[in-house]
Amino acid sequence: MSALTITGLCKSFGGLHVTSNVSLNVEPGERRLIIGPNGAGKTTLFNLITGELTPDSGSIQLFEQDITHVPSRRRAHLGMARTYQIITLFARDTIIHNVTLALLGLSPSRWNPMIDLKRQGHFVEHAKKALERVGLGHIANRPLAQTSYGERRRVEIAMALTQNPKVLLLDEPFAGLSIDERRDVQQLLLAIPRDVTIVMIEHNMDVALQFAERITLLHFGEVILEGNRAEVVADPRTREVYLGH
Repeated sequence: MSALTITGLCKSFGGLHVTSNVSLNVEPGERRLIIGPNGAGKTTLFNLITGELTPDSGSIQLFEQDITHVPSRRRAHLGMARTYQIITLFARDTIIHNVTLALLGLSPSRWNPMIDLKRQGHFVEHAKKALERVGLGHIANRPLAQTSYGERRRVEIAMALTQNPKVLLLDEPFAGLSIDERRDVQQLLLAIPRDVTIVMIEHNMDVALQFAERITLLHFGEVILEGNRAEVVADPRTREVYLGH
């Protein structure tokens, strides 16, 4: 059984073909890296997988269940979580409040406008465990506005992990991080158990290649190469796409 199967996925905006007949097969527990130059269609592909965009054609299966037309909000309930290239958090709230909100999104309690999250002990304890997991438990009550960029990246990963995903999509988790912050996030990702399948977009090849087992190279919305680390690095098409020769 595959964790994620994409078949013939296409998406256009007007006359611009952003995703062109993309097919992927990601095995359970796999660490898949999606690479490609700016404009290759990587984030659009993620938006199609998560349901934030609707494909023009093709199909998406999550553990052999067709989710092509399943609403985005339902995909989280089926075991899919993601982070974003641009961090989208509530800066005025505390770290733990941000993570607790992620938990609330999967609970029937989200429909209760009068709910007091501080009184929801099970949510708070679960959020604390998620923050301990990413090394932020000691600053759980700190306002997000008083955290570093690297800490915010880890908060976002904690928010995704606290939903107990089966498939985790990471959109450039190392973007904008210092060397020390990249090392911390790398260790965090390496510690995620194999019952979570990870698909990651990343430009920092030095870090990403240490993480990935299989790599898919996108260019102008098409898959032009797929293989293991050694195969993709050695293939002249990789150099041509990134360096132009």
